[in-house]
Amino acid sequence: MTTKLSSINSPSISPEDSRQLELLREHRRRHRQMEKDKTRKLASLENIEVPTLTTGQRIADRVASTIGSWRFIIFQSTGIFLWIIGNVLSGANAWDPYPFILLNLLLSFQAAYTAPAIMMSQNRQSELDRRHAQNDYEINVKAELEIELLHEKIDILKEQELLRLTDSVRDLSAQLEKISNQLLDRR
Repeated sequence: MTTKLSSINSPSISPEDSRQLELLREHRRRHRQMEKDKTRKLASLENIEVPTLTTGQRIADRVASTIGSWRFIIFQSTGIFLWIIGNVLSGANAWDPYPFILLNLLLSFQAAYTAPAIMMSQNRQSELDRRHAQNDYEINVKAELEIELLHEKIDILKEQELLRLTDSVRDLSAQLEKISNQLLDRR
């Protein structure tokens, strides 16, 4: 698939840069075609369904945001501190005497249930991050292509201007030589 733009070859662009520019152009064409296809597909749908989070995903996000907060750390640390102080001050009547086996059991139980919820939330967030990174990549490729095209256009304009200036200098030199020959002939 060749276009008018791909037929512009500037001597200032190396073959490798030219090949890279062609690859970027092809990528842009494919991207534009995909966008057209998406637009047509969306236009043909009567009811566009926005994906909503499942109950499990909402719970996992809520658990991850709660456990990943300073409020939770302070609350849990305070609870553990009160548990230990209460058991130590109770002496022989302690409900969980040292080495606090019941406390260890409760903390293990909490970790066993919160870790999978946090992992589910992180996996979903990771997928969102991958999508954002892909979009960023496509935008960067498009920007790089546009910059390359602008550089190429500027180089072509610069070359054309240099050619015009060279022609002008040549014409002026010819005229100057003609005038100096006429002056020499008059003497």
